Amino acid sequence: MNILQGKSILLGITGSIAAYKGVELASRLTQEGALVDVILTPSAQKFVSPLTFQSVTGRKAYTDEDLWGGEGHVTHIGLGRVGDILIIAPASANTIAHLAQGLADNLLCVSALAARCPLIIAPAMDAGMYSHAATQANVAILKERGATFIGPAAGHLASGLVGIGRMEETALIIGAARWKMGRSGDLAGKKIIVTAGGTQEAIDPVRIICNRSTGKQGYALAQAAIDHGAELTLISANSTLPTPFGCKLVEVNSAAGMLGAVMDEIKDADGLIMAAAVADFKPVKTEEEKIKKDTGIAAIAIEPTTDILSEVAHIRHSLPKLKFVIGFAAESQDLLENARIKLKKKKLDLIVANDISASDAGFGVDSNRVILIQPDGRAVALPLMTKFEVAETILEKAAKMLGTFTGVEQ
Repeated sequence: MNILQGKSILLGITGSIAAYKGVELASRLTQEGALVDVILTPSAQKFVSPLTFQSVTGRKAYTDEDLWGGEGHVTHIGLGRVGDILIIAPASANTIAHLAQGLADNLLCVSALAARCPLIIAPAMDAGMYSHAATQANVAILKERGATFIGPAAGHLASGLVGIGRMEETALIIGAARWKMGRSGDLAGKKIIVTAGGTQEAIDPVRIICNRSTGKQGYALAQAAIDHGAELTLISANSTLPTPFGCKLVEVNSAAGMLGAVMDEIKDADGLIMAAAVADFKPVKTEEEKIKKDTGIAAIAIEPTTDILSEVAHIRHSLPKLKFVIGFAAESQDLLENARIKLKKKKLDLIVANDISASDAGFGVDSNRVILIQPDGRAVALPLMTKFEVAETILEKAAKMLGTFTGVEQ
């Protein structure tokens, strides 16, 4: 499931130099499979043409001429009622004021009045305009009515000043749209924990023991959980990937840090998906000063880290709300045998096994080839998929364990 696939998105573009970012947003949404209908205000057309948007969406871009054309009496109603979500990006101070006061003197504003879908607003204006009491009052009114504001961000503005007023980045706005549309999904109201990334164990203030995990599979699982409506806590170790919009992010470094975060968050969780690559060993002693090359040591003594899934298994009887624990087994040999041992030993409800020796799956790539193994021994081998497709399959299993699955089984 791609939550944007086939969805009707109304994209309002207003009079701001940031209108060029709206072109990128329209293009990205279209690439995700959305049907994007763009509405430009008269001021927006001073910065970018309707043809530009038509070129990236493959659909007509609307202007005020359509409001007063031959079908003007139904255009705004048709646009307003067809949208699954309305995004206004960039949103000028003028348009925000119009929306707050219910003014409808252009096609975008009258369509917004007619719309019954969620509203996302990404402001873009000079810092003084955004901080002005009138604008802040209008923002407060719209938030009270349920609008979601994304940004603005701080940075260099068109005026040459530096302040809060820049339109937020495309990825963040799309993330907000996904979060908003997923609120009624089959994991709505369920707290899901996803761990991601690779832990690091310090040797000295400079050197570490680490692994090759980038966090891609874990972050894909986090985004998929959000798409399904989950209240998502992402416990992330040393990943540089962008944080999915709408999640609670807990950043950790070491295996001990991840253990503490998991134990804190699991008390009221409905499910845990342990996708992080947690170090199995750590140095017995962490040197306080950098080890000098010319006076180095012959060996580094190591000891096992605490196994997080084993700790969860030990306390699971005291967590009646916790309905599933899903683990991962990244192996380079005896994949099924090792995965089944881990499944049983750690009392998992599902284990995702993948062969990390494959060049097109595992660490650092966007695809994965996994085998899903259940406690009864059944194993389902999935074909090579994107990591998001793998995540979707796992989240389907999770929803079934919770008894909330409403989709069509893949």
